[in-house]
Amino acid sequence: MRVLLLGASGTIGLATARALMQQGHQLVCFLRKPRFLTELQGAELRYGDPCNLESLKRDAFCNAPFDAVVSCLASRTGTPQDAWAVDYQAHLFALEAAKAVGVRQFVLLSAICVQKPLLAFQKAKLAFESALIESGLTYSIVRPTAFFKSLAGQLARVQKGKAFLIFGDGRLTACKPISDDDLGDFIAGCLTDASKHNQILPIGGPGPAITPRDQGEFLFRQLGKPVQFKSVPVGLLDFIIGVLDVLGKISSKAADKAELARIGRYYATESMLVWNADLHQYEAAATPSHGQQTLFDAYAVWLRGEAAPDRREHAVF
Repeated sequence: MRVLLLGASGTIGLATARALMQQGHQLVCFLRKPRFLTELQGAELRYGDPCNLESLKRDAFCNAPFDAVVSCLASRTGTPQDAWAVDYQAHLFALEAAKAVGVRQFVLLSAICVQKPLLAFQKAKLAFESALIESGLTYSIVRPTAFFKSLAGQLARVQKGKAFLIFGDGRLTACKPISDDDLGDFIAGCLTDASKHNQILPIGGPGPAITPRDQGEFLFRQLGKPVQFKSVPVGLLDFIIGVLDVLGKISSKAADKAELARIGRYYATESMLVWNADLHQYEAAATPSHGQQTLFDAYAVWLRGEAAPDRREHAVF
């Protein structure tokens, strides 16, 4: 298939690009600016502004036919202005431009946390999900659980002999994290697997759900160090949010920081698993798995110094 990929320069986008080419698709990647990325060798690179409708039409699609659009595009900060501009409006523009050249299929990378939408970026993602479902195109909406890079922020702390930070007892939340390559393979597979068409697809990695305490205990075992945890009260986040909300009435920067704090609190208190609304609980058993690599596999590699996690903006506690 001839595929246009949005968000190709992000870590998930790069993994998806590799998977699309490995699966034999003709790939065109739309980037904001010229960059040398070895993972994109073999793809056609085009440049422009994914948040601008005319640029999408002129620079991305070029009035040429495509079979499908795959989007790994996402707001970087999650603040309201950024989220509605990228997670919603840019995708609406992409959908309009795609339909104009006869695209019939659209695969969207979303997030599992939209199940309980309390934050601006979650609401923006859900708004576009609805627009895509109603568009008439064949769609696949992929809602992954936690990314490995989002859970790598305390490696250096533990290596330095510091305590692993947890909220509460470290068992408030659980997730089934999925690697970049396994997620990229799943996203690419949505193009040809009819069972994934016109579906909302929660997806996690292999193995059981793990808690922050599980993560810390594994790291200390791997390093042969005594287990050390330091508990941070969730109330501290509530206090910070309250202060920033007050300051946000006179400062847009403070308002953005308040939203970032709310995002941090959400991830500190909500599991990244399928939510059973009837039972009001997260269910690990109901969260599908895909791939081969576990987070602990990645931790072991990183601790040996064979590779390093590319965290970028995903340094979430």
